[in-house]
Order: sequence, then C-alpha cells, then structure tokens
Amino acid sequence: MPARYAHRVIARFLLLTAPLLPLAGRVPAQESSSRVVENLVTPPSTAGGPTAALRDVLSAACSQSQNEFVRFLTARNKESFARLSAGGRVALMKRFVLLNEPGKATVTANPSGRPSVRCQTPEFTTEMQIGGVELRENLAFLPMELRDATDTTGTNVRRVTMGLVREDGEWKLLSLGLLLLDLPSLEMEWDRAEIQPNELGAIAALKKIAEAVEAYRKKYTRLPESLASLGPPLHGAASGQAAGLLDSDLATGMKNGYAFRYVIVGASSLGAQAKFELAATPLTYGRTGLRSFFRDAGGVLHGADRQGALGNELDPRVE
Repeated sequence: MPARYAHRVIARFLLLTAPLLPLAGRVPAQESSSRVVENLVTPPSTAGGPTAALRDVLSAACSQSQNEFVRFLTARNKESFARLSAGGRVALMKRFVLLNEPGKATVTANPSGRPSVRCQTPEFTTEMQIGGVELRENLAFLPMELRDATDTTGTNVRRVTMGLVREDGEWKLLSLGLLLLDLPSLEMEWDRAEIQPNELGAIAALKKIAEAVEAYRKKYTRLPESLASLGPPLHGAASGQAAGLLDSDLATGMKNGYAFRYVIVGASSLGAQAKFELAATPLTYGRTGLRSFFRDAGGVLHGADRQGALGNELDPRVE
C-alpha cells in the first residue's frame, strides 16, 4: 500500500472517530447551501435486521445518495440533516466510507454470510467488512473493518463499532465508534464553522454584482431594473431582461447563506446619473452569517453585526 495513501486513510479515519466538530473538507462553494431540502422524501424501507441496515447505510454513503442515507437516521437526526447545507450532508456521508468522491457500491458476502461493502471511485476503493451483531434489547452494535481494497495483508485495517437503535420497528444509526450521532447538538457548531467562509463569499458576491451592474450599464446605457435582469436567459441570446452577467443563484438574490438586495438611487430630473446600492444580509442570523454588508452609492463597502438587519453607510468600512 503506498505510504502516501496509507497516511490519507489514517487521517480520514481519525476524522471519523474524532468529535464531529467543524466538518473537514466541506464541499466547495459552488454547491448550493439552500436549507430547503425538497427531495429528501423518505421512501418505504425494506425489511431487515441491523446488519442489513448498516449494509444499506454504507452503500448509500458510498454513492452519496441523500434520499437513501436519510432513511437510516432517527427522526430527530433526520430533521437536522435536512437543515444542513448540501455540503454538510455530503461531508457527513463521506465519513462513513472515507472517500471524497461518490463511488459505486457493490455488496458481497464472506463464507459465514456476513456482508462486505466495496466502494469504488476512479481514484481509490475501500472495503468495509461488517462483523457479527451484538443485540441489547432495542440496540445493536456491529464491528466493522475498513481497509483500502489493495491492502491484502491487512496492514492498515481500521476497526470501529457502529451502533444502531430500533425506532418504530426499523433500525437507525445511533453512533460511529464511541461517538453518538446527535446531529441537532452538532448542527449549530457546523454552521458556525461556515460563517466566515459565507461572509467572505458575500463580500465577493457583492463585488461580482457591482461589476455585472456596470457591465450592464455600459452595454444597455442604463441600470438594470433588478438582479433578475442580470441572470442567464432561459432561452435564446442574452438581452436586457436576462443579460447573462450573473449565475442563477445570485440573480435570484440568494447564495451561500446570504440574501442580496439591489436598489437604484440618485437619479434626478436635472440629469444626474443614477447610482445603485447593494446589501447582503444573513439568511439565518447567527448560523449562515453574523455581519450584514452594505455597498453605498459611491462604491464603498461597509460591514457590521446588525443582528440580521440591513447595513448602512455608517457601518465600518470593509477593506
């Protein structure tokens, strides 16, 4: 097994068994951070014991299938999972298979009939062998061995015990190793870890919007009526109604945990050129961001903690 990959597996395994504080390797910013999870509809689960449930959990985590993975969360954790950002949900699933990319899951059985889940990606493949279950009333504990598929000697096998709980007659995830899977108690900490990246993203987005507005003015000799006028056209070529200067998220005024507002100011009947102001406020104060940002008509950016309210030109300048 190459030493470079062995170190990578060990590091990822430590992430799995360490306390789930800020999730390492959050998904890049281009993934939507919307809290509305319209597609997380729980399908009917198939009958089976805790071993089958863990097998299906690992398969869902391998393919990063949120709709399948959510089937095996307790009701309390399912609600928090739905509120996580898209990146947060993917990052959680990554912890079960220790691979960054979605993979193809295949299930085989050893001579004793115990399942092994193989997760294959273009770069790496891992194997997870599930051991015999220990039942304690409505709790089940299953040992699991995880290894790189090329490690035939078992030199770098990692072992962890997975816990499941029976809820409404179905087996749900309870713990990863010694760590209780309690998403509600960790949800706020994960969000706080995203606050600074979200705020930096909001600053960059305001700059991008301002550049798009000026490009629109140059091309059409007037300011756009709204952010929607800067978005991509649904059909055909760009026009004054859809200039193709912003992506669809920014054109709707919401991206990466922030809401954006565009206002035209300063025009007069005496011929004064119209100007514009921009504002960015956290969609959920304290979770997706703390500071509100305001770009005044002169192009100066201000920012302050306004408890989620709009900022103004009296706020400190942001360099």
